[in-house]
Amino acid sequence: MVVKNENEQSLQLGIAQRSSAAAASMKHDHNRHLRLLRSAHRRYYATKYTAKITSTSPGGRSLSAEVSLPPPLPNDPRGYPIPRHHLICKATQILAQSHRIKSPSSDPFHDLSQYLSSICPSLTHAEVSLILKSLNSPTLAFKFFRLCPTIFPNFCHDAFTYSRLLLILSRSLLPDRSHLVHSVLAEMKSSNIRGTISTVNILIGFFGATEDLDMCIELVQKWDLKMNAYTYKCLLQAFLRSHDSGKAFSVYLEMRRKGYKLDIFAYNMLLDALAKDEKVDQAYRVFEDMKRKHCVPDEYTYTIMIRMTGKIGRCDESLAMFDEMITKGYTPNLIAYNTMIQALANGCMVDKVIHLFSKMVEKDCRPNEFTYSVILNVLVAEGQLSKLDKVIGLSKKYMTKSIYAYLVRTLSKLGHASEAHRLFCNMWSFHDKGDKDAYMSMLESLCSAGKTTEAIDLLSKIHEKGIATDTMMYNMVFSALGKLKQIPHQHDLYEKMKEHGPSPDLFSYNILISSFGRIGKVAEAVKIFEELENSDYKPDIISYNSLINCLGKNGDLDEAHMRFKEMREKGLNPDVVTYSTLIECFGKTGKVEMACRLFDEMLAEGCYPNIVTYNILLDCLERSGRTAEAVDLYAKLKQQGLTPDSITYAVLERLQSGPYKKLRVRRKHPITGWVVSPLR
Repeated sequence: MVVKNENEQSLQLGIAQRSSAAAASMKHDHNRHLRLLRSAHRRYYATKYTAKITSTSPGGRSLSAEVSLPPPLPNDPRGYPIPRHHLICKATQILAQSHRIKSPSSDPFHDLSQYLSSICPSLTHAEVSLILKSLNSPTLAFKFFRLCPTIFPNFCHDAFTYSRLLLILSRSLLPDRSHLVHSVLAEMKSSNIRGTISTVNILIGFFGATEDLDMCIELVQKWDLKMNAYTYKCLLQAFLRSHDSGKAFSVYLEMRRKGYKLDIFAYNMLLDALAKDEKVDQAYRVFEDMKRKHCVPDEYTYTIMIRMTGKIGRCDESLAMFDEMITKGYTPNLIAYNTMIQALANGCMVDKVIHLFSKMVEKDCRPNEFTYSVILNVLVAEGQLSKLDKVIGLSKKYMTKSIYAYLVRTLSKLGHASEAHRLFCNMWSFHDKGDKDAYMSMLESLCSAGKTTEAIDLLSKIHEKGIATDTMMYNMVFSALGKLKQIPHQHDLYEKMKEHGPSPDLFSYNILISSFGRIGKVAEAVKIFEELENSDYKPDIISYNSLINCLGKNGDLDEAHMRFKEMREKGLNPDVVTYSTLIECFGKTGKVEMACRLFDEMLAEGCYPNIVTYNILLDCLERSGRTAEAVDLYAKLKQQGLTPDSITYAVLERLQSGPYKKLRVRRKHPITGWVVSPLR
């Protein structure tokens, strides 16, 4: 019991101590906030005066004193006043602190005006520039710039302070910074302030459009300035940024006449722009000048020249550049090898491409997907795809799963399904884990080529490589089987899917309904539709369209019409495919009035018929001998702005031939006996 009481007392003591500490902390924060507010509203004085008392009144109520003016500011060795750093720090502190507190009653520029109005002598241009530089906010800097002439009536900004403000604005992220820069330039013009070459350099670095750069050149002439090497370099790079290699080359020629040189970075920028614009002669001129000016070309320089010559078909010159780069002691990197291989591929030099690729691998330069894509494309283009095995053999140590997957995908897209399948089998043999993208590409390639047996086999074995089959894979195979009318295989695969997973989705059901309907298996299509209704998915417009097409074109028109009404009751709006299908079904069974009524209903519902719909109804009216209505319908077709196609003109030709038309024997449907529509 004693121990318990002692524990309770200790606990209460701890709580009291923590409460006392919290109260002290709150009091400290409150006092700090009061100090900040007082400092924000305190009036600052910048200049100290020294006075000597000369006389006092008998009662001591008044006195007279002599005040000594502060000494003039000391100058640096060049004769310029030395900035008062304590004044700069204080002014910056007032602005920054008031801006940070953001009190409604605080006006940083009012406080600063009071402080600066008490200084003697007034601010110098160098001090204004340093204050602008110290402010981290471009908005504050711009406002302070505007404030200076109002505090000191005799103060006028000079080129130095204008340049500082332009530099701050050019580096800012303000959305209207371009407008602000132009307004500052307009103010300089109205105040007859001539900028320096530094001002021009800042403007060149800021502007990107060619017309603005031309304005900078005009300012050089207007302000009677002389461009230096740095100005030329800035101007050249600015023209390159604006994708104007012609003017950049003109600047380069002027630099050359003045005896100025570029560094390796600027040379490469100019060469790259000229090469991309295929200005070959100018690029060669710059390249030769570069070597004469003792600026040694680097790997990037040679890569630019190789890419340019290879792009225009000068493969021999590209090889010469590549050999010169190696002779100079440079080791080609991946970009250099890829560029040289691309140049040789452009010249259709397959053997040299493979030889250079072998040298690349010998030098332990790892190829990437771009390397293989260039080689693969030239092999396909030259009909030498059999040499792909040699390329793979040379780089066997670099043949990763992702590279195999890339080659399989690329071959599949290029239409070489057999080669892609053979390479895929190699990947299957060498790697325990598979790449899902490669498997999807291979499956798609097999399905597109009609190799459904191989596709089903791949689908059944894909889990052996640690890849789970998904619904998209099954749908891909379902679609291929449906197009080839291999419905028994499709049905077996569907049963396997239901047994082992994954679960079918809406697309699976729609493919199956359409496939069964295509071969006239109405009962199976209806069964799949009912399974869809009992699943987690609900039939959509495509599901109903497939079922209505299946029912209507296989003789059960009443059921098709009932499904049409059912879909509307479930809130699904029939589309142009739905109406076109039903119009064709009613027209083929001689129910022309019902077909016309559906067409009118379609228009009333705001569903606009397309050329297929018009062709169906035109054919229906022509076969039933309702020529006048067919002509009116054709007028509607033209009024709607549709373009007649070959089927439209074939129907019109039959209409114009009238009762003298020849008897035409037309193939009948094997189930319903209907004449097969030319639209199927």
